Amino acid sequence: MDTFTLGIDIGSTASKAVIMKNGECIVAQDVVFLGAGTEGPDTVIGKLFKNSEINWENIAFVVATGYGRNTYQRADDQISELSCHAKGAVFLYPNVKTVIDIGGQDAKVLKIDENGKMKNFLMNDKCAAGTGRFLEVMSRVLNIPISEFSQKSALSKQKIDISSTCTVFAETEVISYLANAVEREDILAGVHRSIASRVGTLAQRVGVEDDVVLTGGVAHDLGIIKALEETLHTKVYANEYCQLNGAIGAALFGYQIYKEEKGHGYESKRTDKFFDEKAL
Repeated sequence: MDTFTLGIDIGSTASKAVIMKNGECIVAQDVVFLGAGTEGPDTVIGKLFKNSEINWENIAFVVATGYGRNTYQRADDQISELSCHAKGAVFLYPNVKTVIDIGGQDAKVLKIDENGKMKNFLMNDKCAAGTGRFLEVMSRVLNIPISEFSQKSALSKQKIDISSTCTVFAETEVISYLANAVEREDILAGVHRSIASRVGTLAQRVGVEDDVVLTGGVAHDLGIIKALEETLHTKVYANEYCQLNGAIGAALFGYQIYKEEKGHGYESKRTDKFFDEKAL
């Protein structure tokens, strides 16, 4: 009989969820751009169930991770996003040794050992520079949707540096460039290099070792990947599942915990009150 586990990564700006079968394959996944403290978690899981025809009664174990993991009551367990990102990255890229995750409010770099376990990490959560929030600010100032960043940045013909290390000052710097008729494509490429420089410094402090994998929603931005590769002088891997990386790791942990505890009379901590219409 197949075992389905659900992993949910509740971030500051988005909720990501996956359902995995037997800890081997993803059978459903989705992202909702509503994070902790919102209806995002229930919304993304509701979409999963609707699209997969799986419901709460089919789920053996639920693990929550991310910024809002401790407040999600439908979870059987909560596991740190660092551990989940490491496990998810190894599932997606078995040879990964360095994981760079750029989230909405922080950036972190994880070192993975030869056994696929996290052995070291560094996190920058003191400033929005080098995070998804930084890109959101630049999207507004440049009047370019984030979905078009990759395409626009690739059109750059002139190297522009964004030297400010603070989001507020960087915004002022960008506005100054615009006032001087600098092309938005050139400014955007400069923004990408600025983020890569900040995150790259964090990675170099941990120690960069191939393979390098980029995770988080920012991994969809090819301009960031190119800038990171130039900064780190190595290939940076990413794919369509990289934003789901934490949720994948959570689902994998869920399967592992369920299999380990099943023989010890395991019973889900979730109760019937959670099987409501809203969640289905």
